Amino acid sequence: MTAHKNKEGQMKKHNVLDAKGTRRSFLKGASIAAAAGSAALVTGCMPGTAAGSTEEFSLKWEEYFKKHYRLMTQEERDETIDRLVRLAKLQHDLDIQMSSHPPREQVLFGYAFNITRCEGYMDCVKACVMENNQDRKSKTQYIRTFEMEPGQLDPSTGNGKYFHEVPVDNKFYMGVQCFQCENPPCVKACPTKATWREPDGIVVVDYDWCIGCRYCMAACPYFGRRFNWGKPEIPKEEINTKQHYLGNRIRPKGKVEKCTFCVQRTREGRLPACAEACPTGARVFGNLLDPDSEIRYVLKHKKVFRMKEELGTDPKFWYFID
Repeated sequence: MTAHKNKEGQMKKHNVLDAKGTRRSFLKGASIAAAAGSAALVTGCMPGTAAGSTEEFSLKWEEYFKKHYRLMTQEERDETIDRLVRLAKLQHDLDIQMSSHPPREQVLFGYAFNITRCEGYMDCVKACVMENNQDRKSKTQYIRTFEMEPGQLDPSTGNGKYFHEVPVDNKFYMGVQCFQCENPPCVKACPTKATWREPDGIVVVDYDWCIGCRYCMAACPYFGRRFNWGKPEIPKEEINTKQHYLGNRIRPKGKVEKCTFCVQRTREGRLPACAEACPTGARVFGNLLDPDSEIRYVLKHKKVFRMKEELGTDPKFWYFID
């Protein structure tokens, strides 16, 4: 809080957080050329900046001060995608295909997991890591598979770090990830509105607007988010170059990451990598608004349940048994 005197000489408080000037309004009066010329003064204020070409610095500056992705026009989104493609080439000599495909009409994605078929092989985890450019150094994983005792349905009672031959007799396996809630508590907790639910049900993150406060992680009752303590380290030959701005693009350091139902795949009509990789057919994915979809068949004809139903989060992820 700051204070100043009004005309009557009274002290008035002014909350700098309520000021109308934001980084968006700053752009209106700022010149990118002037910013680039003042590189020595501002480089230390920008995350992840380092000495480099004038073009690279200018691109980084524009990306840092851009509008929130959710509020952009399509033209502004296209410009952002172009900047990221050019930065990937300048920084990593990498040719990427960056998408900003929006949600499709009449699509609401849902997922179902067959706990009687999963045998704990973790092919799904490996496929997810590779598809979504997750950090190999910290071994970040969006999916966790728990080895469970009969009669238990709370994953916290299971073993999520088993290293032995599977399946084990008298055990079953239960996978967890982001459940893409209809009423996501993580969205309500985010102070910068960097995360939101899209019309197709996917809860996404604008990684440029995430400040790494981790309030969303504390709010999530399903352990669906991961904090990235360092810039993801991925062998160049393993980087998935087919990326989506709200999905598997390589994240900056200090951001919260999560499953997005492989938005870069599913918005093009493909299965998430985990469902495609599952060797036992335990994972079912589809459009909940399509009465002829496999997931609708599962919800109608199988015994299904959702985790922590009493919380009212309305997750789009069901468990079922044959």
